[in-house]
Formats: sequence, structure tokens, C-alpha cells
Amino acid sequence: MKTQDSDAVKAGVERTSSRILEILDVKGKVTDTGAMASHCSDYDSDEKVYRARHPWSIYKAPFTDIQKGMDRLRAELPKDGWKIVRDGVDGSRAKSPQIVAESEEGDFAVDVRLHRASKAGNAPDLLEVTVESACYRSK
Repeated sequence: MKTQDSDAVKAGVERTSSRILEILDVKGKVTDTGAMASHCSDYDSDEKVYRARHPWSIYKAPFTDIQKGMDRLRAELPKDGWKIVRDGVDGSRAKSPQIVAESEEGDFAVDVRLHRASKAGNAPDLLEVTVESACYRSK
């Protein structure tokens, strides 16, 4: 297992998120969150092993534009050093389109889900993205 400072891992996750946003090329509002470090649940709680996660979303964009962004991801991720490991629908009742990919080096994974606006009108069309790092041992 690699050893790396948590700030460096968070910065890497944020750079990866920025690249995903570039590929999507969807004009809309983007939630403003930063990467967070958390303990890797696969390891004993006494070990200082962590990963960084960066969840964010794009909203206030036409649904067709968001769909085209998902299509760009399908086409561009493999050219950009990613392996798509899942491309289908998630397990939710809405059966939202989902793409899950891992970087070739195994340092990062991305989970992208396309959500339609709710019929009740309390949730907009939304592209939900989570970029996550591999687990690292603290320096």
C-alpha cells in the first residue's frame, strides 16, 4: 500500500474531479464542495489508512445537455486513461443511468449518475459525481 500525505491525496482527487468536469462539458451550476479524507473501512480502525472522496453535482442544466455529457464520458474516459467497469443503471427505484470507471493506475475511481427531476418538483435534473481515491497509509 502506498504512503501519501492526506492533503496531497485530496488535491489529487480535486484535480481528477476538475478533469471529469472538463470532459462532461455541461454548462450548469456546480456544487462547491471540496474533497474530504475518511478512514478506509476495509482496515482496522487503529491503522491510519484513509482515502479522499469528492462528491459534487451539476444542476440547472437542460436534461439533454446532461445526457450528452454522460455520452462524452463514455467516449473520452477510456482515451484519458480510465477503464469503464460499469455502464448501465444503478440499483435505485428510478434506475438512474450510471457510469463507474477506474483510473488505469488504480489511484482513482469515479461514479457518475444521471437523475431526472422528480415529478413532485422538489428535485431538479442532476448529474451526481463522486471521485474517490484508493486507500493510503498516512505519512
